[in-house]
Amino acid sequence: MNERCPRPDETARPDDTGESGVASCSGGVSPRSGVSARPGDHPFLPPDRSLVRFRDPLGRPRGVGFLADHHGTVLTGLEVVDGMTPLVVEDADERGHAVHPDAVTALPELGLALVHTEGLDGEPLPLTVRDHVEAGAYVRLTAGCWREARVLAVAPATYTAPHGSHLLHGALELAIGTAGRDALRRGGGAAGGPVLDAATGAVVAVLGTSLSTGHREAGFAVPLRPAPSDGPLADLLARNAATVPAYGADLNPAALMELTATSVGSDFLTAVPPVERPVIAREFADFAEGPAAVLALVGAPGSGRTTELAALAARRARDPRPAPTLWLRGADLREEDASIADAARRALTRAARIVTASRPVQGDPGELTPERLAQLARSAGRPLLLLLDGPEEMPPAPADRLREWTDGTAGWLRETGARLVVACRAEYWEEAGARYPAELLHGRTAPALPPCVLLGDLTPSEAREARARYGVPDAELTDADARHPLTLRLYAEVRAALPEAPGVPVDRDAVLAAHLDLVCLRVAVRVAAENGVRGTAVRLLAAKVAGQVHEAARRSLGPGQGALDRAAFEAVFPWGPAPARLGGGTGWASAVLAEGLFVPAGTGYRFAHEELADWIQGAHLDLDEALNVLVRGRGRRGALDDTRPLPVPHHRIGPVVQALLLLARQHGPRRLSDTLRELTAALRADPDAWWAARLLAETLRGVQDATPYLGVLRPLADLVARWRGLSGGPTGGAGPWGRAAEPPSASSEPPGASSEPPSEFAPDFWAALALPVDARLDLLRRLVVADAAPHAADAPRYLDAVARLLTADPLAVQPQLALWFDDERPLPATPHATVATAAQALLHTHRHTAPDDLVELLADRAHARADELLAVLAEEEPSALCRAVHRWAHDERPVRRVAATAYALRVAPHARTAADRELLRDAARALLTRPADPAPAPHEEAVVRHHGALTPHEGALALLHALADAGAPALSRRVTARAALENGPPSVVSPCDAPSVRGPSHSTHADAGRGRPAWHS
Repeated sequence: MNERCPRPDETARPDDTGESGVASCSGGVSPRSGVSARPGDHPFLPPDRSLVRFRDPLGRPRGVGFLADHHGTVLTGLEVVDGMTPLVVEDADERGHAVHPDAVTALPELGLALVHTEGLDGEPLPLTVRDHVEAGAYVRLTAGCWREARVLAVAPATYTAPHGSHLLHGALELAIGTAGRDALRRGGGAAGGPVLDAATGAVVAVLGTSLSTGHREAGFAVPLRPAPSDGPLADLLARNAATVPAYGADLNPAALMELTATSVGSDFLTAVPPVERPVIAREFADFAEGPAAVLALVGAPGSGRTTELAALAARRARDPRPAPTLWLRGADLREEDASIADAARRALTRAARIVTASRPVQGDPGELTPERLAQLARSAGRPLLLLLDGPEEMPPAPADRLREWTDGTAGWLRETGARLVVACRAEYWEEAGARYPAELLHGRTAPALPPCVLLGDLTPSEAREARARYGVPDAELTDADARHPLTLRLYAEVRAALPEAPGVPVDRDAVLAAHLDLVCLRVAVRVAAENGVRGTAVRLLAAKVAGQVHEAARRSLGPGQGALDRAAFEAVFPWGPAPARLGGGTGWASAVLAEGLFVPAGTGYRFAHEELADWIQGAHLDLDEALNVLVRGRGRRGALDDTRPLPVPHHRIGPVVQALLLLARQHGPRRLSDTLRELTAALRADPDAWWAARLLAETLRGVQDATPYLGVLRPLADLVARWRGLSGGPTGGAGPWGRAAEPPSASSEPPGASSEPPSEFAPDFWAALALPVDARLDLLRRLVVADAAPHAADAPRYLDAVARLLTADPLAVQPQLALWFDDERPLPATPHATVATAAQALLHTHRHTAPDDLVELLADRAHARADELLAVLAEEEPSALCRAVHRWAHDERPVRRVAATAYALRVAPHARTAADRELLRDAARALLTRPADPAPAPHEEAVVRHHGALTPHEGALALLHALADAGAPALSRRVTARAALENGPPSVVSPCDAPSVRGPSHSTHADAGRGRPAWHS
């Protein structure tokens, strides 16, 4: 009769007793201390499918083995496979699988063997991670049935094989009952079976029936550890530890990954995978390899902070060497916490409950502390990473309490080697980041921010890929919102529910409103389905749902972090029967949670999307009262302190900004402009007025078109420029759009000069405004005088912002920079430089982006600064100027031909290539063959006078002579003279007699290569 693997429900005979008072089979009782897994106390037994039976070709049993990894590797004793080929492996379903001799890896020095199989369907058993087994430890083993034994000692034993014997050091001697000892004798079929730790369920040894000592013939096992540092067994142990969870004393990396992955959960999985953002991924990779312990991912709501954290956790889990990642939210923190470790401990406890509820687990996962978790991860070379999303949700606490929490967190990170990634708003990190030691922080400093990694909208290429994944055509969103991550995601959901796409591009406000309507309708459908409501009543129910959502938004504006406590949430969305005004029925709370409109947050609930929360809360904010409290210093007083207004955390600025933007949408730009002027006045009165500066900056950045607010932006730019005590306004020439510039009045000076302009109005702010190029460049022209010195690498500069704009769109920016040539205001941080010379330097530095357009622009400008720049270009970019001369010589406009004459003589000494000289020769011929031009029109006279005194014919002759003197092979003085006689110029001028070609710079063409403007090095 064929034997089979012992089943977990098999027990020994009732009269089967063991040695030393130890029960020999599961179900007995033995007094012992310190062991939680007593026999009969629901002992852990491995699944039946983890074990296999080995047989010889004739079907006779050879022994037992067990799966040790997910690749089909079976671990067994050497005696099971020694000298036997071929072998048959029989699984729990008694199906046989042939084993080729090459699939067996024998480890004779260890008394073990690895068998590589295919087609086995079973769960691997965890292997111990401890280097030794203590004497007296209780174990379970399979010998006819599952039995319990105890480790008596660790001693050398002799392995007896058909071809000889050898000594194995460190075999485990087991104490077991009489029947069990008989089952462990040679030929009993127990060889190769797993020996499990009774407390952890991990395999600590493999049964060996061919092991013996001088005083004993049976009851021995081969321990798995200590194992060689390399080789097949070491690889198997490492693979098992990384993929098969074990808890308690045998806690391994796989268990860490199981617990921490449970904390991340599946809430962040979306139908459309997010687009990878390489810049952010590189920052995370650099952080993992660097010495810093804290990385702050700082971005506005809707920028994708949570998505990037989820992507980071997924990358760490997919890595060939997975690393543990524990997810926390700000709502998980408590006011009494001493550090982040307290929140991590609670998160691990929740994860342990989930794990133990999902499957039988030996050992108590709940005993795992964050300190042990971090220590184990650190020893494995994969430091624990804590992800703290939305720390703004943590309970409000006094500043000194937050300092203590930060100090405790920093110390805990140092001690354990764990890392922390915080995803938050800039307003939060501005204060919180300053509390961490600078050496712990990763990233670069930003205006008013400690080191961090900034997260904005998607890049153009990332946005194109995201729109393609979502199925959103490029033209359906406004340019300002087509790269916003949350807008793209929500619009994709709305578009999928619409019968047809909108006919015009939609903006973010329209998307948020449509998304809210859609979610309210879906909630109504759920409630209706549960209560049997149909037809038009569902739409009426959707309207009531929308009303409750707005009520929830209004209530969440109260004290706190923008969330609803449990009682307030249930009052708005009942768990049980709803009141009659809502139409009765049940299921409101579960419906809004199922549709993802609200999510749990600590002991309460919050809107799932922070940007949507700000948007809808802004519609219910009393804006005038909010400004009284935040800016004007008036308003309601606190109940416990009648001298100060209620404190409002800076990160709660979102609803206030949305209320300001709503003011413009409902009442027009003029109404909002009045409020923005009030904020500017408050900022002028107090340069450190945080709320005034931030509200002003965020509102102007958030409007779809900032052109109606230029009346606010120009005085603001002048104020920023004067903050260092500088005089504002251009010193001469025209102001913006041709109006004369007026210097600011003395009454507009701020009460005190600051060493730095407000960080809210750094160059990136002006570059991000929704303005046409001419208006943006005029504002930056007012601001460049506030720049720091070029060598101050950490200080953002307005000129650098202009340079980026010039690089991105040279055709639009070059003409605006040419208008700066009249602005001779000095740049205090750059000696001997003015706004005009800065414009020259920018055009020269970035000349390669559009050289031909730049030459055309400078020739049209007819300005001394333009002439200086053209003189330099004649030497450094002669090909561009030669092409221009050739175009102008064939132009029908007389003023262009005059320019061709002047600049041809300037560039001729520097035309070194045959192609450039040919262009000049052809230009000269075109000028000589054309009849004399009529007198210039009145509006052209100034340009003609600027370009010089020579007529085109005279200039052409001088040019041909210059080319002949330069050694042009196809020209000679004779040919030049002949051409002059045939075309009949008014006078034949030789090169040495040619009049000076002078522009406003008063430098002749002969000196053009030697003179240099002050800005040119």
